Amino acid sequence: MKTIIYVDGYNLFYGCLKHSQDKWLDIQKLLFERVVRVQDPASELISIKFFTADIRAKIATRGQSAQIAQQSYHRALETLYPDTIKIIKGYYSLEKATLLAYQQPPDKSRRVDVWRLEEKETDVNISLEAYRDALKTNVRQQVFVSNDTDLAPALQALKEDLGSQITLGVVFPIRDPKSSNGHRPGNKKLSAFADWTRHHITDDELTESQLPEQIPTKKKPIKKPDYW
Repeated sequence: MKTIIYVDGYNLFYGCLKHSQDKWLDIQKLLFERVVRVQDPASELISIKFFTADIRAKIATRGQSAQIAQQSYHRALETLYPDTIKIIKGYYSLEKATLLAYQQPPDKSRRVDVWRLEEKETDVNISLEAYRDALKTNVRQQVFVSNDTDLAPALQALKEDLGSQITLGVVFPIRDPKSSNGHRPGNKKLSAFADWTRHHITDDELTESQLPEQIPTKKKPIKKPDYW
């Protein structure tokens, strides 16, 4: 079954990778070989579309080092999997905003100025890519790696318009709740339109799905960032 996987990079990072030693993640090994192919051994990978946004160094905890690390990771994925992994970028918006001060009960007269950082275009990009792929390619299975409610209308439209012509899968990019604390539960709105759901990713799967620490290129090798 010809398959395309759509990865919400923001969700994957904050659900599975932040504060971990697993950031140098081989998403093809993890998501296709350990998740999708286990679900259906007849699955055939067409592509993995990885949706992300460039880090803004001036507000990152590690500044320029974080930006360089992210760039190295993207290059590593594209170098190892040039025929299957495609990186699609939105952007981060940083704007001044005036929001309600946190107190109980809320008081509309008490407001504070903050910087609001938001990732833009990811949900729209995933939705459009998936719908166009369903109409214009011979894909028969679409797998969404996300825990974001905003994608529910896209899955609903695909299921309503294509019915049994397309199989929809959902992978929640969260760690096993039994081994971690504080992670959001899986989003039932996404599962409602899916034919199958993977509810979490195990620690072992993440640890065993890492890229080589050094990846050869025609010039300098790509190296795993030291602090990762």
